[in-house]
Amino acid sequence: MSAFGKWFARSEKTSQNDTVSWLELTKVSQLDGIVAQSGQKPQLIFKHSTRCGISRMVKNQFEKDYPLSSLEVDLYYLDLLNYREISNAIASRFKVYHESPQLLVIKDGNVLKHASHGSILDLNLKELL
Repeated sequence: MSAFGKWFARSEKTSQNDTVSWLELTKVSQLDGIVAQSGQKPQLIFKHSTRCGISRMVKNQFEKDYPLSSLEVDLYYLDLLNYREISNAIASRFKVYHESPQLLVIKDGNVLKHASHGSILDLNLKELL
């Protein structure tokens, strides 16, 4: 677990499946930590609508296709229905139009790449990391 993950381990829930360890993005203030940590290793934000079948399909396929280690990246999960204000803050801070599902790759404080819908599955994350 990253130093950032350890700092928030008590206040954040982490959900896991066989391949992906998600850090839940539940506070706008976490964006400062994400930007700071992006200088050490890439930070990914996956914006997901829990009521959308396409979003669910892309998330499930992402988890199968990208077995990312927490040593490589920190992977944040944003539940758009419960935390829309965070999505708005992401759009404003990183100058990226809101879409769902959406994946942002943040490195050195900037969005290196972003994709939405099926394009998420076309990203070559290993090349970006």
